[in-house]
Amino acid sequence: MEEKKGVAERLTLGITRILESMPGVADARFVEREPAEKRSLLSWEQKNTCILPEDLRDFYLTTDGFTLTWSVKLDNECVPVGCMMINSVVRLQQLHPPSTLFSLPNAPTLADLDCDGGSTESESKDCPAVPHFDSRSRIFELDSCGGNGKVCLVYRNCSQGVVAQQSHIWFLDRSLYWHYLTPTFTSYYRLMLTHLGLPEWQYSFTPYGPSPQAKQWESLYPPLTFQRELGPVDPAGDTLFNNKLDPTKAFKGKSKVATPKKKQSTQSGSGGTAKGHVSVGKHAVVRR
Repeated sequence: MEEKKGVAERLTLGITRILESMPGVADARFVEREPAEKRSLLSWEQKNTCILPEDLRDFYLTTDGFTLTWSVKLDNECVPVGCMMINSVVRLQQLHPPSTLFSLPNAPTLADLDCDGGSTESESKDCPAVPHFDSRSRIFELDSCGGNGKVCLVYRNCSQGVVAQQSHIWFLDRSLYWHYLTPTFTSYYRLMLTHLGLPEWQYSFTPYGPSPQAKQWESLYPPLTFQRELGPVDPAGDTLFNNKLDPTKAFKGKSKVATPKKKQSTQSGSGGTAKGHVSVGKHAVVRR
């Protein structure tokens, strides 16, 4: 039991306790899941001809998906507000253009949007070119966002029969426009937690922003240590938040037994240090 609590605390970075300390918040609930098996990850990679990012692989080896929800008590009634979700490996499915089986022969398809350049994003040093709906991109759904869009794991510049390796995280809004979110899964995971899973929080990274109702919830429960001004970019590509997420600490995966090194006769109690990862991350602090 204590071990399970430790895993839950490590995965949520203490967000559940922070939510419970906020006024009006009720029923903050984290759904525990067993780790995914390595063979299921290998099967996914073979089926989709893609290599999972290392941090996403470690995440799935810790928990096969993620769900954390919370509500607000209004007039003795609990109203669902926040939802943080990452699909399991089985539900990490590819988005395909809709079939034209029951459509007219010359009916337009989703892939035809590529001809119109239908996106608000343009390629630059900090933002890659937008994904395509045809075979040039392989797109997998991480979160359906409650019908308000889709957060996707996107592999670009794909060729038939060639294993895709490099991926980014994008947001596909309800108008089928693409918006670049983060270069890595770890960066997106931290954004999701610090935004508390508020409704339509991904629209903060679009030119038009969330709906007025979603903005009201954001004013009541602002994202943790959120800064509108961009800070210096760190090696992970993170710019918006002060708190740091160490994926080697949060996503441990299956435990590995360290191989002991042979002792050298010339060294005895000299206080040598072993190589390893040191977590410097701290829980975010809510400003009262």
